[in-house]
Amino acid sequence: MTHVLSRGRDTGRSARGPRLVELDALRFVAAFAVMSFHYMAASKSLWGESPTALFASVNRVTTLGILGVELFFLISGFVILMSAWGHSIGDFVVSRVSRLYPAYWFVVIALFVMYTFVGVKAFDPKLSLRDYLVNMTMLQGGTNIGHAGAVFWSLWVELRFYILVGLFVVVGITLRRCLGFMAGWIILVVVAEATHNDVLTFLFMPRQAPYFIAGMAFYLIHRFGSTLVLWVFVGVSYGLCLLAATERVKGRVDMIGFAHFPASPEGAIIAITLIFALIAAVSLGWLRWLRWRALTTVGALTYPLYLIHQNVSAVLIPGLKDSVGRWALVGLTMAVSIALAYLIHRLVDKPGQRWLRAALSASLDRIRLRDGQSAPPPPLEESRVATQSKEASVP
Repeated sequence: MTHVLSRGRDTGRSARGPRLVELDALRFVAAFAVMSFHYMAASKSLWGESPTALFASVNRVTTLGILGVELFFLISGFVILMSAWGHSIGDFVVSRVSRLYPAYWFVVIALFVMYTFVGVKAFDPKLSLRDYLVNMTMLQGGTNIGHAGAVFWSLWVELRFYILVGLFVVVGITLRRCLGFMAGWIILVVVAEATHNDVLTFLFMPRQAPYFIAGMAFYLIHRFGSTLVLWVFVGVSYGLCLLAATERVKGRVDMIGFAHFPASPEGAIIAITLIFALIAAVSLGWLRWLRWRALTTVGALTYPLYLIHQNVSAVLIPGLKDSVGRWALVGLTMAVSIALAYLIHRLVDKPGQRWLRAALSASLDRIRLRDGQSAPPPPLEESRVATQSKEASVP
């Protein structure tokens, strides 16, 4: 323990460095898994019959795509700690707000238009104008107002994680404090699960927290090197994630039956093990050979892809299922979703992030100058390593 803590003072790798494009690849894997799950395992209302029967040859895999969101959470734990390290709370808030909101605002407005004026029926959240306005804040998860998009539930989870990390930033992030933070969070997760206390569950998210904690531990391994203490955190989080994942899959099976959702506990265990193995490979540098430049763009479009893919299927699948083969229709829907996500990234998200970051940074600088800081610290640059969350996720 002493060895780990002493290394945290001055010998850890910089939080900055070459972009981890392998994380971009994994973010797309997560988005593709969720998309496959929604198109081929979870959208009976679109197809008119069970999609796991229509795509029986792959249903043992597509049903496990439900856990793609968990991969997003694991990546977020890694990246958000990386992006927060060494920065002020102001810079962290600017970073997260400018990253999350431009594409999100666009999608909420698009959903309002689609369901209010175009007449699309599938996945209609049946919200009022006021409800859509509340959705623009991304805080609807803390109210009785529904989500404009079904996948938005995970953003509310991510947002609460960001708030916890923001409080951590105020205290000051060090390796010693990271270990204490993660240990305390694990204890609170166990207490929340054991007591079923609503307040603890809301604050500390026992079903999602182990993924964030594991991601944080993997980042510390990446930055400071492999040590027993950090692998213990990974191991404990892995065990908690197995419990959460098998319960999540079981809940779906119990709801609609194994015949319509053939996902086994063993399959969930294999999926979570593979997810952990992939992030471990990133933290240990085993995937550094992934240096395809296009992966940066692929990673950037996963957030808008995650936001829109389900609603694209609401338009295409009901309208074309009787005239286009089911496999071709899934391929077409995926292609259209990816193309639209790319356009949103290029035309909305990228310039929107740039504008919002500049506006928020300027406001932050003015506040600092009024407080007597003649040389404000530079804003956190999301064009480098620190921007690799989803987000979102992902989820």
